[in-house]
Amino acid sequence: MELVTWNIQWGRGADGRGDLDRIVAHARRLADFDVLCLQEVSRGYPELPGCDGGDQFQALAARLPGYTAIEGVATDTPHPAGGRRAFGNMILSRHPVLQVFRHLLPWPAEPGVPSMQRVAVEATLDTPLGLLRVTTTHLAYYSARQRAAQVERLRELHQEAVAQAAGVRPGEPAEGAFAYLPRGGPAILCGDFNCLPDSADRARLLAPFDDGTPPYRDAWQRAHPGQPHAPTVGLHDKAQWPGEPFTFDFVLVSADLAPRVSDVRVDAASDGSDHQPVLLVLG
Repeated sequence: MELVTWNIQWGRGADGRGDLDRIVAHARRLADFDVLCLQEVSRGYPELPGCDGGDQFQALAARLPGYTAIEGVATDTPHPAGGRRAFGNMILSRHPVLQVFRHLLPWPAEPGVPSMQRVAVEATLDTPLGLLRVTTTHLAYYSARQRAAQVERLRELHQEAVAQAAGVRPGEPAEGAFAYLPRGGPAILCGDFNCLPDSADRARLLAPFDDGTPPYRDAWQRAHPGQPHAPTVGLHDKAQWPGEPFTFDFVLVSADLAPRVSDVRVDAASDGSDHQPVLLVLG
C-alpha cells in the first residue's frame, strides 16, 4: 500500500499560484498512491494568497474520481458574502472506507497568540494488508502549549482506538445507529506536526504507553535507520522560508505495523507547495 501525505497550502506553489491540477500531478508523479492525506485545504477563502476562494474539497474529489473523499473541516465560519467557509484536512482513499471520525483537537486559550481550531481526521480502511486506521492532522504552529495539548489528545485517541479494535461491542442490526463497525488497530498517523525531529512534541508522540498499547514509531527511522529525516519545508519557497530547509512533516506507524514499512520518501523536486509530499510504502 502506498500513502502520500502533503501540506498543500491550499495549492499555492513556490511561484505564488494556486494550482490543484499541479498538486494532483505531483502526488501522482511520486506514487500511484492508494491513500492521499492533505492538510490546508480551503473553501471560501479568496483572501489567501494565490487562492480563488473555490471549494477545494470538492475540486480535489472531482480530480480523483476513483477515491472516496473525506472532508475534515477544522474551521467552519460564516462567509462574509453569505454561506459558510471552511479550512482543514482531507483523506482520499481508493480502498473501502469504514467508519470516519473528525476529532476536533484541544485549543487552550492563549491570548495574544495567533491560532485556529485544529482537527485530526481518522478513517478505518479495508486494505489488502487488513484493516488500517489512517489519521491525518495539522498541529498548532505558534503555540507550544496548544501543540502539546494536541499531542496528548492524539495519544489518547490512539489508546481508545486500539482498545475498541480489540473487542466487538454490543450493537443493533447492521442498519442501526448502534451497529458495530470495526475500528482499525494498526495505525498510521501523518501530517504537518509543526515540530522538529528533535522536539519534545515528537518524542512524546513516540513515547510508550503504560497499558501495552502499541506505541507510534517514526516510519522514516524504520526505512532509513540512523539517517536524518529529509527536509520537508523551505526547499523552494524562499519568500516564506528564507533559511535552511527543515522537517515538520512526519509519518508515524504503530509498532504492530512498523515491520510492514518498506520505504519512506520525500519528494524534494515538487514546488507545488511550501511543503514537500512524503510517501509511505507498506509491504
